[in-house]
Amino acid sequence: TSSPDKMVPHPGVTVSGLRGSMRQLSGLAESPLKRILGSSEGFRTGHHQSFAMKPGVDRSAPRKFRESVRKGEFKGQTSGSVPGFVQANFVALPREHAYEFLTFCLKNPAPCPLLAVTEPGSTAVEAVAAGADISRDIPRYVIHRDGKPREQLYDVAEYWNKDMVGFLLGCSFSWEDKLASVQLTPKNAQLGVNVSMYNTNIPNHQSGPFKGNMVVSMRPYKPEDIERVAKITEAFPGAHGGPVHWGDPKEIGIDDISRPNYGDAVPIEPEEIPVFWACGVTPQSALRSAELPIAITHAPGHMFITDIKCVSMRRFVAHR
Repeated sequence: TSSPDKMVPHPGVTVSGLRGSMRQLSGLAESPLKRILGSSEGFRTGHHQSFAMKPGVDRSAPRKFRESVRKGEFKGQTSGSVPGFVQANFVALPREHAYEFLTFCLKNPAPCPLLAVTEPGSTAVEAVAAGADISRDIPRYVIHRDGKPREQLYDVAEYWNKDMVGFLLGCSFSWEDKLASVQLTPKNAQLGVNVSMYNTNIPNHQSGPFKGNMVVSMRPYKPEDIERVAKITEAFPGAHGGPVHWGDPKEIGIDDISRPNYGDAVPIEPEEIPVFWACGVTPQSALRSAELPIAITHAPGHMFITDIKCVSMRRFVAHR
């Protein structure tokens, strides 16, 4: 068992500095928040119609990485790990709740882009990661009881009984190297720390006992870069897609940007604006509302790495 990550506000994040950066919003396209809040329920997975695991691709890097996790050699957060391959959030829960959670994911495709579902009792996800064992191949897990996180572990095989069903959901870490390739490297990747994640007031579409509010990740950018960043990330709906908001954090219920609920704080310079994406920690909010006797998730920032090439998840976006 490991202790939770400590979250220490970065001295570069100040409320006064953020107010200064807000003044730069004139001339920037309107935040997508109104469109997000006005969207109706719809069913969608993390895949698009042209997705395929093409043959002849070297997938040895993610397989070696998963092996190092399983052996206990890698236990850290995975931002920047195995560039070019899709990373995934993880949830596992008893079979009796699996259908309603599956529907929750389909109703909330931005924070929960569905990539794979196991058979009850199985830890295999052959369609996205050959030879993987999702009970042992994630650097850190969280055991939730009655909706509350109780302990963190490096291996959850002992909890995997015949009724357990696992879900893999797309992750924004999957497109960070794409941004880096065009000199738009996210601040967390520059600093080698976990991304900043926050609880919000954006409600999820409910399915059975699963509801709660969206969790978002944040990466600061200069105003002149935001539309380009948005267009690049919109092309990856299987990795949360484009931003849900940029600008004032208070509009989505974040009172103190210097204190993320999960992950690490990163500096927001006076010339930068916070940009927010739907985040795969959202299911942990839904688990709190569901209060299941037991559920398992990845620890925030500690992802499962698949054999899927990020480019195969990309769809063409002609315009915003």
